[in-house]
Amino acid sequence: MADTRGHNSIAPPVEGQQHPLSTYLLVWGLLFVLSAMSYMVDYVGLQGLLRWSLIVIFMLLKAGLIVAVFMHMTWERLALVYAILLPPVIVLVFLVIMMVESDYTLFTRASAFAGP
Repeated sequence: MADTRGHNSIAPPVEGQQHPLSTYLLVWGLLFVLSAMSYMVDYVGLQGLLRWSLIVIFMLLKAGLIVAVFMHMTWERLALVYAILLPPVIVLVFLVIMMVESDYTLFTRASAFAGP
């Protein structure tokens, strides 16, 4: 069908959103660097809380990059992002609350059952 200006009014179908290849290559490079840093934590021989904190931080950064770019969450509507990312955050908050509560319970039991 032609509109009043003589142009075709039927739009061609849109195949999908295209993102520049440089974005994917940059993220791939960052994932490589973060993985190398994670392996360096073991190579250097760090121990204790510092070791596990760094490993978890690198893991979360890599997971965030994968979700944001390769699963296209960066370009999704905010409601969908909240629907996918908010529940794990809430679970982590409840986990921290339970850890604090368990320390308090352990302390009160130890002080209540300790002898005079």
